[in-house]
Amino acid sequence: MNSARNSILGRLRTASGKEALPAENFAVVAPRGWSAEQRLDRMRRMMEAVHTEFLDSRGEDWLGQLQGWLARENIPGLIYAPATPLGRRLSTGWSGSVPLIAYDRAMAEWKEDFFGQAAAGITGTRGGIAETGSLIVWTDADEPRSLSLVPPVHVAVLEVNRLYDTFWQAMREQKWAAGMPTNLLLISGPSKTADIEQTLAYGVHGPKRLLVVLVDGE
Repeated sequence: MNSARNSILGRLRTASGKEALPAENFAVVAPRGWSAEQRLDRMRRMMEAVHTEFLDSRGEDWLGQLQGWLARENIPGLIYAPATPLGRRLSTGWSGSVPLIAYDRAMAEWKEDFFGQAAAGITGTRGGIAETGSLIVWTDADEPRSLSLVPPVHVAVLEVNRLYDTFWQAMREQKWAAGMPTNLLLISGPSKTADIEQTLAYGVHGPKRLLVVLVDGE
């Protein structure tokens, strides 16, 4: 640790400000050449190791399976973003006993209800990164980051054909350089911290549970 720190500080001290820093070796983050099943297997193992839950709905009615899961877990409501493609799918195909709650107003208009009664929030994803076991959540005005950070349960829908070996591969193939949101989330599991007396606790800074719903790509 100290040698790496000293190396970085040494480079900063000796840099003249006129010389270009040496180019990074991006070969270390290039695609690994994993198959689709290898990517999914690695991602599941890494995320389950940090308490992420999975609902494998490939080839199934994922809406029906999700409704059943929410009912079994006694989730009183699911908050969703109605203006997104996922939101439109939910609003036209939802028929379960767990009510849908639309995130369709400014936070100031329902802040008390949102923070006090929010049970679960559902978002789409831009894919997943197998190397680190992370979801890519691309936030914007239609699907704000509070939807995945405030409710105690975060439900993330992941199309299995949008898995990448590495972070670099995801950036390159999705052409992030052409435009990125003001906030992008990489999520590997439910919120946790050990700041308090070095005791690991979940749900302190965000959701206590993370459910990834695996669906076929469209």
